[in-house]
Amino acid sequence: MSNLLKKIEDEVLKLSQEERASLADHLLSSLDEELLVDVDAAWIAEAEQRYQGYKDGNRPGIPAEEVFAEASKLC
Repeated sequence: MSNLLKKIEDEVLKLSQEERASLADHLLSSLDEELLVDVDAAWIAEAEQRYQGYKDGNRPGIPAEEVFAEASKLC
Protein backbone atom coordinates (compact mmCIF):
# COMPACT_ATOMS: atom_id res chain seq x y z
CA MET A 1 0.00 0.00 0.00
CA SER A 2 1.38 3.39 -0.95
CA ASN A 3 2.00 6.04 1.70
CA LEU A 4 -0.70 8.27 0.20
CA LEU A 5 -3.25 5.46 0.26
CA LYS A 6 -2.34 4.65 3.86
CA LYS A 7 -2.81 8.30 4.87
CA ILE A 8 -6.18 8.44 3.12
CA GLU A 9 -7.27 5.21 4.79
CA ASP A 10 -6.24 6.50 8.21
CA GLU A 11 -8.27 9.69 7.69
CA VAL A 12 -11.30 7.88 6.29
CA LEU A 13 -11.42 5.54 9.28
CA LYS A 14 -11.85 8.60 11.51
CA LEU A 15 -15.18 9.37 9.80
CA SER A 16 -18.52 8.28 11.23
CA GLN A 17 -20.13 5.08 9.95
CA GLU A 18 -22.61 7.12 7.92
CA GLU A 19 -19.85 9.19 6.33
CA ARG A 20 -17.81 6.07 5.51
CA ALA A 21 -20.87 4.38 4.01
CA SER A 22 -21.60 7.44 1.88
CA LEU A 23 -17.98 7.59 0.71
CA ALA A 24 -17.94 3.85 -0.03
CA ASP A 25 -21.13 4.20 -2.07
CA HIS A 26 -19.66 7.12 -3.99
CA LEU A 27 -16.42 5.26 -4.69
CA LEU A 28 -18.23 2.11 -5.82
CA SER A 29 -20.45 4.18 -8.09
CA SER A 30 -17.35 5.65 -9.72
CA LEU A 31 -16.11 2.23 -10.84
CA ASP A 32 -16.63 0.88 -14.31
CA GLU A 33 -19.93 -1.02 -14.45
CA GLU A 34 -18.23 -3.96 -16.16
CA LEU A 35 -15.84 -4.29 -13.20
CA LEU A 36 -18.78 -4.26 -10.78
CA VAL A 37 -20.52 -7.00 -12.76
CA ASP A 38 -17.33 -9.10 -12.52
CA VAL A 39 -17.14 -8.52 -8.75
CA ASP A 40 -20.82 -9.38 -8.31
CA ALA A 41 -20.38 -12.55 -10.36
CA ALA A 42 -17.39 -13.58 -8.25
CA TRP A 43 -19.34 -13.06 -5.00
CA ILE A 44 -22.31 -15.00 -6.35
CA ALA A 45 -20.04 -17.89 -7.37
CA GLU A 46 -18.40 -17.86 -3.93
CA ALA A 47 -21.78 -17.85 -2.16
CA GLU A 48 -23.04 -20.71 -4.31
CA GLN A 49 -19.88 -22.72 -3.65
CA ARG A 50 -20.16 -22.18 0.10
CA TYR A 51 -23.85 -23.08 0.11
CA GLN A 52 -23.18 -26.25 -1.86
CA GLY A 53 -20.45 -27.16 0.62
CA TYR A 54 -22.94 -26.63 3.45
CA LYS A 55 -25.60 -28.77 1.72
CA ASP A 56 -23.02 -31.51 1.09
CA GLY A 57 -22.05 -31.49 4.77
CA ASN A 58 -18.53 -30.19 4.10
CA ARG A 59 -19.10 -26.79 5.77
CA PRO A 60 -20.64 -26.46 9.22
CA GLY A 61 -23.45 -24.01 9.79
CA ILE A 62 -22.83 -21.04 12.06
CA PRO A 63 -25.60 -19.91 14.42
CA ALA A 64 -26.98 -16.47 13.52
CA GLU A 65 -26.16 -15.18 17.01
CA GLU A 66 -22.46 -15.87 16.41
CA VAL A 67 -22.55 -14.25 12.98
CA PHE A 68 -24.24 -11.08 14.26
CA ALA A 69 -21.96 -10.90 17.31
CA GLU A 70 -18.89 -11.11 15.07
CA ALA A 71 -20.33 -8.52 12.68
CA SER A 72 -21.00 -6.17 15.59
CA LYS A 73 -17.35 -6.39 16.62
CA LEU A 74 -16.29 -5.21 13.17
CA CYS A 75 -18.44 -2.07 13.19
